[in-house]
Amino acid sequence: MARTSISGFEKVQFRAGMLSLAGKVAGRAMLDLVLPPRCLACQARVATPGNLCGRCWQGMAYLAAPVCARYGTPFSHDLGEGGLSARAIMDPPVFDKASAVATYQGIARSLVLSLKFNRRRDLAEPMGSWMAQAGRELIMPETLVIPVPLHRFRLWQRRFNQSADLARVVAREAGLDWDPMLLQRARRTRQQVGLDSSARQTNVRGAFKLRNGWENQVHGRPVLLIDDVLTTGSTVAACTKVLRKAGAVSVDVLTFAVAVNEDGHEDR
Repeated sequence: MARTSISGFEKVQFRAGMLSLAGKVAGRAMLDLVLPPRCLACQARVATPGNLCGRCWQGMAYLAAPVCARYGTPFSHDLGEGGLSARAIMDPPVFDKASAVATYQGIARSLVLSLKFNRRRDLAEPMGSWMAQAGRELIMPETLVIPVPLHRFRLWQRRFNQSADLARVVAREAGLDWDPMLLQRARRTRQQVGLDSSARQTNVRGAFKLRNGWENQVHGRPVLLIDDVLTTGSTVAACTKVLRKAGAVSVDVLTFAVAVNEDGHEDR
């Protein structure tokens, strides 16, 4: 059997690569020694960066089947494939399907609020990665990822859009195109927090539009709409109507968390 010879240059490249890897490992170890990895939620020490400690992991109300086929909210018992919650039957959403990582309570709620109001932008990386895993079934060829936009005044106040940060990670993890500027909030609205369902719908009616002349970017494509939390669905519904009018073949919604009833389910 012929032996493969390795040139001196290749040997130098190999050694350089090994030294570079060793340097990165040593650097990571040194950084962990100086700044030990901390739990994303409670700041307890963890083995690797970007993770939850065991206690917080158990405190996350992760979503798993059975869930509503439209809203993605959990059932207390299995209704079979394609099962719909009472909400989905009485008030069908204008979007196609929604999915989330967890229910909006406990640790999940803490992470959402920390990202949004405490400017913990470092949380977008792990949260977005979890969302990409939770939304695998919503991803199709040519899917375009679009975040729910902020009005320019609120963006100026907050300095970032948490939904855009999450969308960037989701798109990267799934290998999809994304555009943080395609969908725009044309009218400044009140904060949705504290408003009932009817007031939320009124608040966001006509608040969104596509960037002028860019409708062709949406036409004929499936869209994955990204937000941090799904509550009544009024905001994503208003966005969906704009996207469908522009010719989107489907609009699915992916959030980190979804609000549920006090008993933790949405089956009535």
